[in-house]
Amino acid sequence: MNTTNNNEFVTMDKLHAVLQHLKKMFVGKDEIIDLMGICLVGCENLFLLGPPGTAKSATVRELSKLLDGQTFEYLLTRFTEPNELFGPFDIRKLREGELVTNTQGMLPEASLIFLDELLNANSAILNSLLMVLNEKIFRRGRETRKLPVLMVIGASNHLPEDEALQALFDRFLLRVRCDNVDPGQLHAVLDAGWMLEKRGNDEKPSITAEDVRQMQKRVSEVDLGEIKSKYIELIHKLRNAGLQVSDRRAVKLQRVIAASALICKRTKAIPSDMWVLRHVWDTEEQREIIANIVNVVAKADDGELNHHPRSSENTQPDAEEIFKEVEHLAAQWQDAELSMANRALIKDRLTHLNNRCEWIVNEEQRKYVQPPIDELWKQIMQMA
Repeated sequence: MNTTNNNEFVTMDKLHAVLQHLKKMFVGKDEIIDLMGICLVGCENLFLLGPPGTAKSATVRELSKLLDGQTFEYLLTRFTEPNELFGPFDIRKLREGELVTNTQGMLPEASLIFLDELLNANSAILNSLLMVLNEKIFRRGRETRKLPVLMVIGASNHLPEDEALQALFDRFLLRVRCDNVDPGQLHAVLDAGWMLEKRGNDEKPSITAEDVRQMQKRVSEVDLGEIKSKYIELIHKLRNAGLQVSDRRAVKLQRVIAASALICKRTKAIPSDMWVLRHVWDTEEQREIIANIVNVVAKADDGELNHHPRSSENTQPDAEEIFKEVEHLAAQWQDAELSMANRALIKDRLTHLNNRCEWIVNEEQRKYVQPPIDELWKQIMQMA
């Protein structure tokens, strides 16, 4: 399995640390946070659907604190004007007869854009927003400029009813439902929320906008050849089920599939990377139907190394199972008669387990599992 080089490992480790930090802070939001990571690397837009009070805004704000770059957040109303998003015209230039926008601190200069209550957008800002979302370009009058935005996140408590707003919604490639957590997790939510109040200026992981841009450049280098036929088959199945997957969306979805591979430190996509297509629904009624169709194709099999944990039905790595398997591999490694081929298999398997260990949210469990992995790696490297 092709993997990324060591420098890219470091960048990917930064992203993993950021995502794990968010998961510890926002209990029950793992799926949403993983999709944020996918869209960040894939340079695509994410739509959050859910009622007020479900931590949509809080999760995005915390991500913005960990991303070293300018953030623009705005709560849209039916009366929001272009100046509120893009900035006012520069008065000095206007006196000289030029229409130039003063964008300082506004949407056109942001690395991360969060538009809350997105579907309140009115006709005055609709066309400009469509250009921002689809082409990452700001156009106003004779002004045209390429935007530095890495990802746009939109949120709403309802789906679009108006035809014009449907076009806006369509520009968000992936959609995810954000609800109150399961009652059984409420205790953990309260603890995490209280710890958030107490943390203050504790050291947090971070990633720079330039780090993200380097990952985004790598997305186009991921080899999709192995999954191409299965991907085409899946698109046909989704269309036959009534989902409007346009050719444009089918092309763009390849980026998030590639992003899934890259986040797992691979340069080759495997079938389980197509798990992201569970989140291409247009209506809530489609969610379960689409998930069932995608799961048949994207469910990780036992032969797949380094698959994204979100592709499995049991999405969280089991620390105890990983620990037991590492012990088993360590015992095998001590066999003096073990062939070089089997030693290579152990090395590949340990790479996979080490990557899985990064997805363990509980820090104590991760500290429990990591030392035996490191010790076995040490033995392997001594023999190399």
